[in-house]
Amino acid sequence: MTEILVPTLGESVSTATVARWMKKAGEAVAADEPLVELETDKVTVEVNAPAAGVLEAIAADEGAEVEPGALLGTISAGEGKVSPKATEKPAAAHAAPSAAPAPKVEAPRPVNGPVSVPGGGHAPLPAAAKMMAENKVSAEQVGTGTAKDGRISKGDVQSFLARPAEAAAPKPAAKAPRALEGGEERVKMTRLRKVIATRLKEAQNTAAMLTTFNEVDMSAVMGLRSEYKDAFEKKLGAKLGFMSFFVKACVAALKEFPAVNAEIDGDDIVYKNFVHMGIAVGGPNGLVVPVLKNADQMGFAEIEKTIAGFGKKARDGQLKLEELTGGSFTITNGGIYGSLLSTPILNPPQSGILGMHSIKERAMVVGGKIEVRPMMYLALSYDHRIVDGKEAVSFLVRVKESLEDPRRLLLDL
Repeated sequence: MTEILVPTLGESVSTATVARWMKKAGEAVAADEPLVELETDKVTVEVNAPAAGVLEAIAADEGAEVEPGALLGTISAGEGKVSPKATEKPAAAHAAPSAAPAPKVEAPRPVNGPVSVPGGGHAPLPAAAKMMAENKVSAEQVGTGTAKDGRISKGDVQSFLARPAEAAAPKPAAKAPRALEGGEERVKMTRLRKVIATRLKEAQNTAAMLTTFNEVDMSAVMGLRSEYKDAFEKKLGAKLGFMSFFVKACVAALKEFPAVNAEIDGDDIVYKNFVHMGIAVGGPNGLVVPVLKNADQMGFAEIEKTIAGFGKKARDGQLKLEELTGGSFTITNGGIYGSLLSTPILNPPQSGILGMHSIKERAMVVGGKIEVRPMMYLALSYDHRIVDGKEAVSFLVRVKESLEDPRRLLLDL
């Protein structure tokens, strides 16, 4: 018998939801055939069959929350003819204990369906139960969870423990949803939107976030791009956009001000001797941030090709977990949606994020004369715990200087 286990989900991803089984118990499966889809806060992951045979049992039904290493199901040897009885088994039958050795996980797999506990809540998921036992926390204190059927997840327990002032007394009963008025519609938040909301609020609560602004004259970049874009595409096979200039400008500034590329780990500061540049792009399920690994070693053409590839994968929902993790700094471009000015929120545990905006012609004083110039507002949000105001302002000025004279980027000045 071969076990189907939850794979490693990637950096900062600790749980996934079983979204869809593509096979039923009793059906034949081929080696490496997609069996089940797992939905994380970042992407949907397909788990393939580790061996050929028959899908003997499903241990985690659709909607269950699972952790890396948890048992999803088992495959037995055989010809794999579909058994009508097998396909008609209720979900509870799939979860029957197997005679095989239990997988090496932190806690037993989730129990199918909601289970009532004192206080009117629901049974915690295994990882949550383990953490609650270690910290002597009751389900009544944590309250209704955010997992399926109101079950308590590990994240719910972590959130509760992060509020020590509230831990001394049970949480009040959850506020009942308000009644809908005419024309209103209630839709449950998707897992992605829920996690985005949690992470953004976490960034506000944890980091000492501050934003500094500047503006950049885009005349030089636009002129250089207009002059060389055709030759660039013909020779290098990539369209020359603005993003490669911004990536290059940020790389140069990060080398000069390494604290903006660092992160806080407990009482330590971790400095990065590389630049993994996150580029925020819109996908069908929301904003995702694929990462240009070692962007400091990339040329203009490689940057443009990689970003274009990320954009296509995001639209098609084909981004992989490894492409979404490990970023040390992020660039987000609200200008493509028409934003003139905004305050970007940090992507933890990063200490800096640069916000680009729309290019607008404005009257500027140049050499004592008023001229119309294409201007863009830039915003740098940073964690003031690690980045001083002087560093942040100087970083943004360095980016501005590189963009207003892009020859500096070519000469590494």
